[in-house]
Amino acid sequence: MKRLFVYAIYFLFVSLVQISCDDFLREKPRDKILEEEGYKNLSDLYLNAVASLYNNIGGYSDSQGLQGTGRGVYDLNTFTSDEAIMPTRGGDWYDGGFWQGLYLHDWGVNNDAIQATWEYLYKVVVLSNKSLERIDLYAETHNDKELAAYRAEVRALRALYYYHLVDLFGNVPLILSSSTPMKDVVQKTRKEVFDFVVRELQESAPDLSTAHSNLPGAYYGRITRPVVYFLLAKLALNAEVYTDSDWTDGVRPNGSGIYFTVDGNRLNAWQTIEAYCDSVTKSGYRLEEDYTANFAVFNESSSENIFIIPMNKNLYTNQMQYLFRSRHYNHAKAYGLSGENGSSATIEALNTFAYGTVDVDPRFDMCYFAGVVYDLKGNIVKLDDGTVLEYLPWEVALDVSNTPYEKTAGARMKKYEVDDTATKDGKLMENDIVLYRYADILLMKSEAKVRNGKNGDEELNRVRSRVNAPYRKATLDNLFSERQLEFAWEGWRRQDMIRFGRFTRAYSSRPQLPGEESGYTTVFPIPDKVIRMNSNLEQNPGYN
Repeated sequence: MKRLFVYAIYFLFVSLVQISCDDFLREKPRDKILEEEGYKNLSDLYLNAVASLYNNIGGYSDSQGLQGTGRGVYDLNTFTSDEAIMPTRGGDWYDGGFWQGLYLHDWGVNNDAIQATWEYLYKVVVLSNKSLERIDLYAETHNDKELAAYRAEVRALRALYYYHLVDLFGNVPLILSSSTPMKDVVQKTRKEVFDFVVRELQESAPDLSTAHSNLPGAYYGRITRPVVYFLLAKLALNAEVYTDSDWTDGVRPNGSGIYFTVDGNRLNAWQTIEAYCDSVTKSGYRLEEDYTANFAVFNESSSENIFIIPMNKNLYTNQMQYLFRSRHYNHAKAYGLSGENGSSATIEALNTFAYGTVDVDPRFDMCYFAGVVYDLKGNIVKLDDGTVLEYLPWEVALDVSNTPYEKTAGARMKKYEVDDTATKDGKLMENDIVLYRYADILLMKSEAKVRNGKNGDEELNRVRSRVNAPYRKATLDNLFSERQLEFAWEGWRRQDMIRFGRFTRAYSSRPQLPGEESGYTTVFPIPDKVIRMNSNLEQNPGYN
């Protein structure tokens, strides 16, 4: 049975902005127990200072969790890119211009979703700080050997959240106490926070378990050493971006001159990626023979998935909204579920997959519904008027209102196997949500080799051969395309586009904003409400 991490006897909430815990946390009657009662022995300390933090990796409501919910980290990384679009469909999906604004990069400094995402990330940072303080206080009178591992796990989790803050917001406050006065909260440069994240992960790794955290058991869904190695490789991969504290001056550091110390060796960014990717390989991960097995209803046994959000409709409140909000109403109804008829592939994604040609990538049919739609028994799904439901991928646009294909434009999300026993309209399902997987290790290593003047063909084509895609030379252009092919709907596209210098370009239905060539939209604005609450903080360039 999946290990349950949702029990929290005490969940102290402190924040630097006005935010509140999710309803499901407030409704726990045991939250009323006095604070000192929640940390009186080692098991209570683990439960309330470590395990309780994992309540936040997934989410139930908007902007909470790293994936699964809407208007949060995932949507900011996906619907701002050339991968996915939420077309306005008559009275559906306009939402005050929110979805169009994401796609157009016209989000402004008062965007509620950006503010809620900032608040969510810092909520977990502050909770992590509180946990570290509790562990240190306990350690003053106890010497249990487990304490070092507990502390390392919380430090690594806090570093994960700072990684997202650096990625999304650039220069951000570095808060290391749960009781820092507002007047003492100041911004650090992007590079300073990046260096902190790398240091925290490197120092934490030796005390973490080497277990595969995607497997049910004591470490299921937790941060273990392979998860940290993956994240360190990802940080090094984007080091040119994350060490650039002025991303609008047209000058970016060169990864060949950015150095890390790995196991006593001084390595440049590209060598560092290789080293950490090799460490993950040595941990026993490999590609699944079947690409779709990673996203199956019961995917806990995947040999490829490295870090996941545990899903179980009876044990967890984590939701997965992405399939639900993509499928047409009648399509979802044919599965006994519900749908919102929304998110679709862009024209750019269709071109990358070579959709509609003899050279279409084999992963297209694994990631998208297109054309005539069938139920799970192979029967054709029909619209309410009796006509056949057929998705029309090429008709997608920012606004398809008042067109014949208002409800059918766009290829829809198919990445995860349908769980026809899912509840809550299909949002509570059994498929664990995949955050990190081994295919990314291979493509990161291939890219690092190419950027360092070496040959990355072997790693690239191991990924491609798994799906019987033809051989390709490892070039930066091919790797950029491959990441779209391999990781469609997985939340990496914005980051990849920024690293490859393509995020601010114009594409279908999206003209370049005035001044956007400076790169200012490669980070989001610090929410105006946060700026007004703390005069120490400066707005990111381009948003003034």
